[in-house]
Amino acid sequence: MENTWHERFNSEEYMYGEEPNAFIQQQAFRLENYQKVIVFAEGEGRNAVFLAKREHEVTAIDYAESGLQKTKKLAQKYGVDVHTKKVDLLVDRVPHEEYDAAIMVFGHFHRDAQNMILNKMKNAIKPEGIIMLEVYSKDQLHYGTGGPPDLDMLYEPKEILAWCEGHEVIHFFYGEQERVEGKAHTGLAHVIQLVLRHRSATFRS
Repeated sequence: MENTWHERFNSEEYMYGEEPNAFIQQQAFRLENYQKVIVFAEGEGRNAVFLAKREHEVTAIDYAESGLQKTKKLAQKYGVDVHTKKVDLLVDRVPHEEYDAAIMVFGHFHRDAQNMILNKMKNAIKPEGIIMLEVYSKDQLHYGTGGPPDLDMLYEPKEILAWCEGHEVIHFFYGEQERVEGKAHTGLAHVIQLVLRHRSATFRS
């Protein structure tokens, strides 16, 4: 799979465009007091660069070297710094409680790995940190406007909400959104959005 994504990103053109995901743009105000941000499965860097422009200290991780190179190039274009790190989220560890927030946009993994990825996001942030993500729901198969054509790599809202138990859900959305993100994501789509505040194990609502 790594070679597929490395090859896919290995061109001058940005597959998903240079503009950040609309959900991240809309919700970025929630990160105002959260300085250190890690962006999971970041691809070509559009969201990481957007957050760096908002003066966050951003680390972008991905397992496609070509995507990380394009992230650096995009950051240079906009005069910001973004740390990049090659990470295979299926096997590599992520730093523990090092970041204030973790972001993931359209990071799609097989169902048996999805909770593990979410747990890595949770483990990467400090208690009271923020998790923010937008992914395609299983209904996206009917839309054909982006995302994997494999039901097993799409997300189920009930499973994400079950994973949220014990934490503060600030925002949750399941439904249609218009997305215009380069050639790869354009048109009406069916998404799941989550903004969550990480509570420690001792927290009780």
